[in-house]
Amino acid sequence: MSLDENRLLRDAFGCFMTGVTVVTTVQGGVPLGFTANSFASVSLDPPLLLVSIANRSANLAAFAQGRGFAVNILSEGQKAISNTFARPSENRFDGIAWQPGPVGAPVLEGVSAWFDCRLEQAVPAGDHTILIGRIAAFEAGTAPGLGYCRGAYMTPASTALSADHGAHVVIAALIEHEGRVLLIDDGAGGIGLPEARGGRGGARLALEALIARSGCSAAPGLVYAIYDDTERGVQYIVHLCPADSGQSTGGAFVTLDAAGMSDVTDPAQRAMLARFAGEYRLGNFGQYLGSHEQGQVRPFAKG
Repeated sequence: MSLDENRLLRDAFGCFMTGVTVVTTVQGGVPLGFTANSFASVSLDPPLLLVSIANRSANLAAFAQGRGFAVNILSEGQKAISNTFARPSENRFDGIAWQPGPVGAPVLEGVSAWFDCRLEQAVPAGDHTILIGRIAAFEAGTAPGLGYCRGAYMTPASTALSADHGAHVVIAALIEHEGRVLLIDDGAGGIGLPEARGGRGGARLALEALIARSGCSAAPGLVYAIYDDTERGVQYIVHLCPADSGQSTGGAFVTLDAAGMSDVTDPAQRAMLARFAGEYRLGNFGQYLGSHEQGQVRPFAKG
């Protein structure tokens, strides 16, 4: 691959937002760790995930030959920790609060979520080694995660709430009560989520106006999905908003079964509602990032 092709590849990968993690292990009682944004799910049965470590890392052997490792998904207030573990240092854990996870790897305090894993396999792959871990224990909190895109940190939840959005952004409210979701007339002969184009007032005002128009008592909540609808040329930001009751003067709270979703006209919303129904049954929720056709779901706990 030529130098120009290498640069093009780096620039292409840099266009996508990734979650920021600190991967940790212990060697001879000494905690070790590094910052990584190449974290992904591999399998649900058995529960496997992967991260990658550079072959030039001084800690490669400790991770590739050790008992296991933990993946700490940093929260939006932990940029300094990300920077600490990304730079060379004799002891990156100086001043960092942590405790051993159930398997033994360091779990950092205040993270958005963590996974403590036993090492399943270490696979050489080019200039990195892929570490595949079998998840033995995990925990997810409500703190928004820290993201990284185009050489800068970003937080999907806080950015969506505070940014000054234009008409190319659609704000939608997934207002739910005890597993049922508020759906309204979508103006196209079917039903869908309450939504509005973003404006100069920003996402927060648009979301609050949607809730007010629904005629129910609900609180603006976590960002449940951010996706680009490439056919319509807009970006959707969907907030999960818990309601105090199943009463509404605009639309109706619908049970998310086949009959309840049969009149949802937008395929992307129908798929998202089906995902929510499944997550509600399991009690595990995630944030979707991608397009209206495909993307990734990152776990968080419903607050």
